[in-house]
Amino acid sequence: MRSRYAAYVMGDEAYLLGSWHPATRPTNIAFDPQQRWLGLKIRGSQESAGKAVVEFVARFKIAGRGYRLHEVSRFERGDDGWLYIDGIRGATDSGRQT
Repeated sequence: MRSRYAAYVMGDEAYLLGSWHPATRPTNIAFDPQQRWLGLKIRGSQESAGKAVVEFVARFKIAGRGYRLHEVSRFERGDDGWLYIDGIRGATDSGRQT
């Protein structure tokens, strides 16, 4: 999860797509050039039998307005590491689509 957050901060589309499960991977990622990531807090994680769930809150600003992206993400262990499957937005999410 932390590596994917860092990839969003750096605008590293190749890493994000490479760490996304093929069944749910988009064809590209649209980055907002005004978006500035401010921090990541992992609230919890669980791992079992090659699957994992991570709850996190990521903070960012766009055009001076602050947002919180609260998500519970699902991952699956692949041959080359963990692959993001999907996520459910949390109750405290004020984030725009990223």
